[in-house]
Amino acid sequence: DNVDVDAATRKGVLVMNTPTGNSLSAAELTCGMIMCLARQIPQAAASMREGKWDRKKYMGMELNGKTLAVLGLGRIGREVATRMQAFGMKTIGYDPIITPEVSATFGVEQLSLEQIWPRCDFITVHTPLLPSTTGLLNDSTFAKCRRGVQVVNCARGGIVDEGALLRALQSGQCGGAAMELCLQEPPKDRDLVNHPNVISCPHLGASTREAQSRCGKEIAMQIVDMATGKGLTGVVNGQALSKAFAPQTKPWIALAKTLGMVLHVAARQVQGSMQVCTLGTSLKEAGSYLTPAVAAGMLSGAAQKEVTLVNATLLAQEAGLKVTTTHSDVAPEPDSSTGLVQVSLQGTPHRVTGTVQGSTPVLREISGATFQQPGQLSGHLLIYRAKASDPTALSVLTGLLGKVRIQLQSYHSSSPMAGEQWNVVGLSGPLSDLSELKPHVTEAFQLHL
Repeated sequence: DNVDVDAATRKGVLVMNTPTGNSLSAAELTCGMIMCLARQIPQAAASMREGKWDRKKYMGMELNGKTLAVLGLGRIGREVATRMQAFGMKTIGYDPIITPEVSATFGVEQLSLEQIWPRCDFITVHTPLLPSTTGLLNDSTFAKCRRGVQVVNCARGGIVDEGALLRALQSGQCGGAAMELCLQEPPKDRDLVNHPNVISCPHLGASTREAQSRCGKEIAMQIVDMATGKGLTGVVNGQALSKAFAPQTKPWIALAKTLGMVLHVAARQVQGSMQVCTLGTSLKEAGSYLTPAVAAGMLSGAAQKEVTLVNATLLAQEAGLKVTTTHSDVAPEPDSSTGLVQVSLQGTPHRVTGTVQGSTPVLREISGATFQQPGQLSGHLLIYRAKASDPTALSVLTGLLGKVRIQLQSYHSSSPMAGEQWNVVGLSGPLSDLSELKPHVTEAFQLHL
């Protein structure tokens, strides 16, 4: 809540949280709220501070035998349920992901929302704020509840429609509400928090020494795990990248980014429809992180902002580049076990295909011309297309390299395609001038990888 996630994503900054660090603290606060609603403890304490002795005014209720509806049965929801069962409460709940068989293991009977509303004495919400959960409790759902139902929201402001809640409190349909957060924090409209049957506090779910200590340790370990390639957890704005930091995926990400760069300089355009296809069972789940890497390569040198795996997809859309991803379990030999990544720009003849040999990205094909001995995609590269039957381009290139004292470190040529072939040349440094070479080639470009 303290980070502008959209702004961070646009800047290419990865945002992480520690979703488990404050679970117990949030659950305990929820349980405390339920008890406070049942016995009106905050109101009675405030009355005592005013010098009053209103024993009759603050008649409460026992929790034993009451029905608690838990909406959202994740980490916090299940902790609340098991704790309130110790008070003799019957716990029912709803979660679109957790199965009834799983929730039964911690004592919660799952029902549909329509079955829940008329059966519960207390409702506590523990869902994220999504379009499907915004206003989950509203005028319509309050009308279906038992009169005097008690509501607790220690999850996210907006899950309970605050206007509907105030109307339900004023009519008596809702007997009391406990909130530790609001849609707007701090709230400017005080009608709800000032209602006598409302208990509120300033977003204190994670405000315990233990929770803050756990969160600090967890985020430190998450950063260490990311830096050492063990994995990526707690990601807010790049869930698809959760596997991108593993050691075995790094060469593939380098390959994908390089293929995007090659396609960019070959096609000389960024706009259009680009298709990323992963081939081979080993890459079945890889499209989620290889596609942003290809987009980052395509935008390299064209975007005014720094492009990372976090913001590549967003910046590609803004640049007019539509990216789609497909997968086939079958990859041609000799890469059937390793896998291939193929990138094409629709409406153009340009297509590049590569794989990883050992830990080195290599080029297998460019615009239909295949390399029997794939070219390494690393260091300083010169890639050019020339007539297959004319060796002049290579002799001119070697002469040019001798003049500027740049070493030719590797050379790979493709099979002929329409009388021409592609050549991938590894150099010890970049050539500052290709004017001598250009009369002898159809096209040429350099990359530094």
